[in-house]
Amino acid sequence: MAPHDAVLGWDEDSTAEAYNAFTRDFRMYGATSRELARRAHLEDSRLVVDLCGGAGATAKAILERAPATARVISLDNAAAMQRVGRRTLDDPRLTWVTAGAEDLDGHAPAAEVDAVVCNSAIWKTDVPRVFTAVHSVLRPGGRFVFNIGGGFAGVHHDDEKSAHPGPSLKRLIHQVAAREYGYTPPPTRPAAPKLPLEAVTAHLSTAGMDLLDAEVVAQHGTAAEKKAWLSISVFARPDGDFTHVQRMDILAKAYALTTPEPPVTGWLMVVAQRPG
Repeated sequence: MAPHDAVLGWDEDSTAEAYNAFTRDFRMYGATSRELARRAHLEDSRLVVDLCGGAGATAKAILERAPATARVISLDNAAAMQRVGRRTLDDPRLTWVTAGAEDLDGHAPAAEVDAVVCNSAIWKTDVPRVFTAVHSVLRPGGRFVFNIGGGFAGVHHDDEKSAHPGPSLKRLIHQVAAREYGYTPPPTRPAAPKLPLEAVTAHLSTAGMDLLDAEVVAQHGTAAEKKAWLSISVFARPDGDFTHVQRMDILAKAYALTTPEPPVTGWLMVVAQRPG
């Protein structure tokens, strides 16, 4: 079973197809990709890297803002995701590279990249190694723009605090699994954030980059979007000895109990720069 932040399982065709369908049918990845691309200041760029680029949702947003003469490298270690991307995103400016984020400096020229953009993935990587690799490929003054899910950064947006959507879909999944399958949810213990801003700032400094901006923004979704996300096998719940069919049965029953208020999640948006 993949961990909760789904580090594993991406290099499977079924996962790649389901993820691509999600990005097509729901706005989350498109919206966050466009926001990151905006903050990267790509208008005069010549070379941009889409780091942990998956099937190309963020590359698409980058291409929309970058000049017609710019080149974009989309780098990801999951060949299955890139196979989907090659089929669905056809642009001569785009090059697909199958490699880990930690190995970026072996696939982009040193000190020539105008911006590196990473959407919804940086906390899944070896952060110190990735930051060092990013520094080595950025030109002086080049930008590194990425986001971190609020739960992993330990931040909340004010919109989350004022929302009252009732029990979360995750909690309802546990309740249905307990009732229908005798599932015992794991004890809830407050976990320390995986990548808080303090750690980000320290890692950036060690790698030789400056923090320019950090802002918590709200992502307003829908219950249907959340259901579709949890239908992707790497995110399906609950943990334990369940088949995917059983998890989808639990999800459908839990979704029927959700309240109509749309869920809100916070994201930490980070803009860093190589000095110069």
